Amino acid sequence: MSKTLVLGPQPEPSIADRDSNLIPTGEEQKRMVHIAEHVGAILDLLQLDRKDPNLTGTPERVAKMYLEMFHGLVEGAEPTITTFPNEENYQSMVMERDIPFYSMCAHHLVPFYGHAHIAYIPNRRIVGLSKLPRILEFYAKRPQIQERLTEQVADYLANQLQPLGAMVVIEARHLCVEMRGVKKAGALTITSAIRGCFEDRKVRGEFLHFLGRTKEW
Repeated sequence: MSKTLVLGPQPEPSIADRDSNLIPTGEEQKRMVHIAEHVGAILDLLQLDRKDPNLTGTPERVAKMYLEMFHGLVEGAEPTITTFPNEENYQSMVMERDIPFYSMCAHHLVPFYGHAHIAYIPNRRIVGLSKLPRILEFYAKRPQIQERLTEQVADYLANQLQPLGAMVVIEARHLCVEMRGVKKAGALTITSAIRGCFEDRKVRGEFLHFLGRTKEW
């Protein structure tokens, strides 16, 4: 019988949670001032009353939010992950499912959000389990499209771990679809990226079985 490890979201705080408590550096303070000026100009162009108490401080709040939401660009480098020798020679699936994430649509700069399901089959190295959500978080914290986000997470695992295979599935709702355009509330977009032995139908089927998707895929 296959020995598959299936995990839910880890309790460790996300990068976004930690960033929100950080004091901006001097350079970040300068960027916040410039962003706030431009946000204020947008409010003026929309002919909004900036004396409204609800709009007081809005440009600064938006600037701070953007620095947090786009932190994946500020870091300037991919995250360092902790790996360990696969001393047990474990060669079955390791899967972490239902990892929540938030990102910003690169086309309209409005949020898309949902859950990611990440799995790999180890070769010589295994990864610290808290690092799978961190990899997702790093690539999500930038203007993104869901297809690229899915591929970037899969590529990172393939390049850093060199596993026997990896698979990433992301399910997300896009506010650019729900709030504007076709305005289809609740529409779900699903993307996948497959590497290595997950090209095999039986291996992929095991992944989908643990997601309860065998009838849908």
